Amino acid sequence: MDFSWTIVVAGALVGLAVGLTGMGGGALMTPIMVMFFGVNPTAAIGSDLATSLFMKPFGAAVHQKAGTIRWDIVRWLLPTAVPAAFAGALLLQAFGDGEELQTRVKYVIGGALLLAVVGMVARMWLDRRRGLGSGAAEDADVRVRPVATLLIGLLGGLVVGMTSVGSGSLIIVMLMLAHPRLRANHLVGTDLVQAVPLVGAAALGHYLVGDVSLGLAGTLLIGAIPGVLVGALLSTRVSGPALRWALVVLLSGSGLAMWGLGGIPLVLVCLVLAAVGVAVTLRTRRTDAALPGDDRTAAPERTPTMTA
Repeated sequence: MDFSWTIVVAGALVGLAVGLTGMGGGALMTPIMVMFFGVNPTAAIGSDLATSLFMKPFGAAVHQKAGTIRWDIVRWLLPTAVPAAFAGALLLQAFGDGEELQTRVKYVIGGALLLAVVGMVARMWLDRRRGLGSGAAEDADVRVRPVATLLIGLLGGLVVGMTSVGSGSLIIVMLMLAHPRLRANHLVGTDLVQAVPLVGAAALGHYLVGDVSLGLAGTLLIGAIPGVLVGALLSTRVSGPALRWALVVLLSGSGLAMWGLGGIPLVLVCLVLAAVGVAVTLRTRRTDAALPGDDRTAAPERTPTMTA
């Protein structure tokens, strides 16, 4: 693919969203490449994974310096996540070939996007519950749950390998459910570090079957890396809940479009979700404003986050 400034801008916008919200990288990049740039779905998945492989270490370095990585959890995630991601990339070939494969992959991506939306909404609800519940104090020393963590790696790795979606939006939610009292910044740092070998294994699988365009990945990185850094710098100054609801609307619309929904029904669904997001955000702000200063809990993500 020839160099294109529009692809550079798309990479920058996705990187900005990732830096601001801590999620949405693969869930945004892959459908953008498919729907707006006409990239076939399997090549979009492989190229997005290659882009993420070079983008994620920037966030990992931030969390390593801050000491917000639970290496014991990482060690229990990787034994299943890495081989599952590699297998997921190869498993796509079982869906068929040619136009049939691309059509089926669109449905798989659409399902993963909608699953990511469920995960994002669940994470917002859990963040809110953790912030207000007096008995839900965060703890950096929560004991790892080996069996649950291995299963999270298996499921998350498979989804990421097949769709490039989920290394930030799905796995972090499952980690939160398995370790509900773990500090939010430790969740983000842990998820980010394990995602580096995870997307590396998935990218390798797609490269071996010829689904990675290095030119496309390089063009995306030109915009994505500075976008991520700027987003991280802005992350403590912009309303996280508002941005996440914007992602919910965008990802829901993308997922449903991948499933063939279009026209007025798609617009109506997006408008309803946007209205719900505005209402929930305004209600949250009013609730926070009514709390005494000592009772307010800081937002769970103060460390710059760069997951996808």
